[in-house]
Amino acid sequence: MRFNLLARRIAAPALGLVLAVTMAACSSSSSTSATGSGSTSAAASSPAATGSSAPAASSSATAGSSAAVAAITANWEAFFDGKTSAAKKISLLQNGSKFATVINAQAGSGLASTAGAKVTAVVVNSATSATVSYGITLNGQSALANQTGTAVYQGGIWKVGDVSFCSLLTLENDKAPAVCSG
Repeated sequence: MRFNLLARRIAAPALGLVLAVTMAACSSSSSTSATGSGSTSAAASSPAATGSSAPAASSSATAGSSAAVAAITANWEAFFDGKTSAAKKISLLQNGSKFATVINAQAGSGLASTAGAKVTAVVVNSATSATVSYGITLNGQSALANQTGTAVYQGGIWKVGDVSFCSLLTLENDKAPAVCSG
């Protein structure tokens, strides 16, 4: 029990740093999202169009397919990659435009390019939902391991579920930001 308390006291500040670093790359105030368009645009699905080296896969694959798992993994890791643009992150987050202010508020850290995530497992639960096991990294080293989140299929793209993002923001701040309660 004492070890768990100590681990949490260490992990919470590390998570705060990782989230700040991850969000620091997000300096755009764009509020557009691929969600509302009903189709996947080239900018939403092509790494070359975003200027990011992180892949951005979309898939209309059926539940349980390897294509869906690959798309979820690529998009989840791209969302948490410190080198991914703000616009891209917003497009890879469920209801992403709703979080633009939060993303921009955390911008400015010089450590942004060192953040990332490593997906360790994906279980596709349905055609629109999957459970993702992952860890947050900083400089390629584990900063917060053994996390579980939800990916959602929205607007033709597998996205990081906003509930998962809110859970990480809550860990960082010890309370959910207002954007997460509505």
